[in-house]
Amino acid sequence: MGPLVWGIGATLVLTAVSLAGLGFTTLGERRLRALLFALVAFAAGALLSAAIFHLLPESFEELGSTKAGLTVVGGFSAFFFLERVLQWRHCHDGHCDVHPYTTLSLLGGAIHNLVDGVIIGGAFLVNPGLGIATTVVILAHAIPQEMGDFAILVHGGYPVRKALLSNLVSSLPSVLGAMVAFFGLVRNPDLVPFLMAFAAGNFIYVGSSDLVPELHKQPGLKKALVAMALFLLAVGIVATIGAFGAHGH
Repeated sequence: MGPLVWGIGATLVLTAVSLAGLGFTTLGERRLRALLFALVAFAAGALLSAAIFHLLPESFEELGSTKAGLTVVGGFSAFFFLERVLQWRHCHDGHCDVHPYTTLSLLGGAIHNLVDGVIIGGAFLVNPGLGIATTVVILAHAIPQEMGDFAILVHGGYPVRKALLSNLVSSLPSVLGAMVAFFGLVRNPDLVPFLMAFAAGNFIYVGSSDLVPELHKQPGLKKALVAMALFLLAVGIVATIGAFGAHGH
């Protein structure tokens, strides 16, 4: 039951991050923009390094290049589908004109959180280090996402309290996802490599097509250097956590 306890604990932390929208009410706009820029840079490095250093090698070793490659493409395409059909995307500056429908935003967030929970639960089944690294990656990405989702709801007419509560409810499927992963994958361990490959596709899509383009919108050499430093810091942290856990396991 160890992986289940770890998975539920990690997803409860992820659920708590849904309250990150409080940052909009406690920070000034300038400080908030600086914080979000830093988080986006860190999240981009974390997502891509987790895919490249951990998820891809694990899945390709277990499945072979063809099955793993097709599953990675499937994971990439699934998030492309979510973004286009559900009109779901990550907003980092509080101006989310692409989200005129708060209901779609909440639905997209709930589906994404369910997937995140399954990914976290599956990672802890592989080994604790990969589980922790995956949780760090998803948390780094979730904070700016949750702030953006909160901004969408407020912009769409929700009172602050209702926006926070709605965001919290839409994050709860992550806990369900961890339970689904544990009870489903313990009985079907052969599915774990497919989950890893699918998650790699998710991470590559969000990191390369969503987060990195956000960083390019910030002008100036100083910001570029800061973004690169935070990107590389995330790479180092994720690589170290994953390697330590793998050796320990």
